[in-house]
Amino acid sequence: MFKDLQKTIMAEYSGVRAKSDVAELARFHRIQASPGFRAAANHVRGVLNDLGVTAEVLRFPADERTTYWGSAQFQEWDAAAGTLYLLNPEDQARKLADYSEIKTSLIQRSAPVDGVEAEVILLEDGEEQAEYDGLDVTGRVVMTRGDIDRVRDLAVNQRGAAGILFDGMHESPPVYQRIDHPDLIRYTSFWWRPGDRSCWGFVVTPRVGEDLRKLIKGQKAAGKPPLRVRANVTSHLYDGEMEVVSASFPGETQEEVVVVAHLCHPQPSANDNGSGSAALVEMARSLSRLLQANRLAKPRRGIRLLWVPEMTGTFAYLASNPERVRRMVAGVNLDMVGENQDLCGGVFVIESPPEAMASFAPDLLACLRDELLGGKAKLAGIGPYSPLRHAVTPFSGGSDHYVFSDPSVGVPMPMLIQWPDKFWHTSGDTLDKVDPRMLGLVGGLATTYAYFIASAGDREAKWLGQEMLARYRMRLAHEVQGALTDALASTSAAELAGIKRRVDRRVQFVAQIQKEAFGTLLRLAPGVAEFVQGLQRTAASVAAQELTNAAEVMLSRARELGLSALRAEVKSDPDEWERRAASLVPGRLFPSPVSPGAYLHRLSPKEREEWYQWHRQHRSEYGAVSTVADYWVDGQRTVADIADLVECETGRRDAQVLIRHFELLRKVGLMSLRSVDTGSS
Repeated sequence: MFKDLQKTIMAEYSGVRAKSDVAELARFHRIQASPGFRAAANHVRGVLNDLGVTAEVLRFPADERTTYWGSAQFQEWDAAAGTLYLLNPEDQARKLADYSEIKTSLIQRSAPVDGVEAEVILLEDGEEQAEYDGLDVTGRVVMTRGDIDRVRDLAVNQRGAAGILFDGMHESPPVYQRIDHPDLIRYTSFWWRPGDRSCWGFVVTPRVGEDLRKLIKGQKAAGKPPLRVRANVTSHLYDGEMEVVSASFPGETQEEVVVVAHLCHPQPSANDNGSGSAALVEMARSLSRLLQANRLAKPRRGIRLLWVPEMTGTFAYLASNPERVRRMVAGVNLDMVGENQDLCGGVFVIESPPEAMASFAPDLLACLRDELLGGKAKLAGIGPYSPLRHAVTPFSGGSDHYVFSDPSVGVPMPMLIQWPDKFWHTSGDTLDKVDPRMLGLVGGLATTYAYFIASAGDREAKWLGQEMLARYRMRLAHEVQGALTDALASTSAAELAGIKRRVDRRVQFVAQIQKEAFGTLLRLAPGVAEFVQGLQRTAASVAAQELTNAAEVMLSRARELGLSALRAEVKSDPDEWERRAASLVPGRLFPSPVSPGAYLHRLSPKEREEWYQWHRQHRSEYGAVSTVADYWVDGQRTVADIADLVECETGRRDAQVLIRHFELLRKVGLMSLRSVDTGSS
């Protein structure tokens, strides 16, 4: 069905050429809404035009007045220079940071400053109000490892600090920790909001940071003068423009398959996301050659390629092209696809769309990947296995697919990524970490996927439906077997009843999601409706049989425990949060997902502080469920209904977290929230 297509594309697609394109893109300082990003966008368009591919650079306003759906825009920023010198103590005087040498040594979007000299005040992280007690930071530089946005609010906005010196570093144990990156600089940026006090900032390595911290403490212990620095930043923020590069291969109809990669990030940012952007360029090159040579036929649907500023450019493009969005059948997001796994420590991941955006897309990608990677090596001549680390994971977001895959947008979009990456968002994300073999594999896979969907008709849809059914059977069997394993280890009636309840809900949820996923095959072939209905009936039958088998095993276990029957689980009365959740219905004010961070300035200072303290205590749970919950909002479901769906999707349930989340969205004007009892807003 797809094997000849995959062979044809893989033979043409070149990871070596793609790495050369990464090298070209790594020359640009590609901050969103900046001259450097514009230069990179124009470069991509030039390459595409030279290939004979129709491409254009679309321009959108970069100012603080424009919004696209729930995404607020921001001003363009340009920087020509930035240096930070340590002046005192004199025997330690030296240059600490230089933007001309390492672009990430300046906090991006820093305000200009002309040779100001300032004292350095040491903070451990600077994220709590109490840490500033007895400190006067007015006109001074605060040194921190903490969250930049929080420190800027407390130290700059509220207390008048002049600048920030940052020596923090991401950690992702066990893959990497701060100690593993003593000489790298973390990519750090200011994101300005209305009412903010402007400031500037610099970033130093963990090694330099440790030296400075010891020096500051030593000076204080010896009763000597504090450290002083001199800062120069030549930069300015202004109303400008943000670009999106769009290229297309026309099809026979107006429908499209969309492939997106974010072009932004500081120089060099080779893997993130020079690799995804270059893989997309090579996709264009390969498709152009194959189509021109008639080795591939003109597809039924067009293929749209987009190079965007991450998420903000996607919001702008989609909100400005609603008629095109309706014609998008499916897509894929290429983000950090080219890393050398041995150097970077990552895994090649297919991240599925959220369950609320059920689709044929992730199963198709997984099938193509299995064919591509499944038989490249053998142990003792038998038993093929992949020499690469790879996985299929549930949705987590964090890139452009998070916008497309919102059900209110309606474009199912998996993401291809290498994660985690030891050098992510650091000055160590350089060309030597990029593997041309990996670029060739992942880029060729994405190209095969896009062309397959673009060309699919009845025959392809029926094959894909059978593939989806086979994978659904395996998924359901795995779900039930896991529950049975837990049941056979249970020791009480209540525990066994709880397991029975969970597996029943989970199987019913998976069956419903699969029914909806089968339905998306009609986007590929409207004429296979009867076939799709048959698949949906089979899915329901398989689920019922699995539940029957599970019930029999659990009943047997109940008898082993001395129970005459599998008793119903004793349910406790709902707590206050669950009762409130059943009475509240959130509603969308516009399409697309929403992120409250850019709108917290709409809260009062007291409300912002209360939100910060609450969020700090619930950060992990909030991050795991809030976006997934938003996808289930349809204006009819209560928060309790949404909590049920989130629990089925993620295994987590916290009514308080969801209520606080939706209350915040209402306060900042991103969603409505009404009571089903009173009908009030």
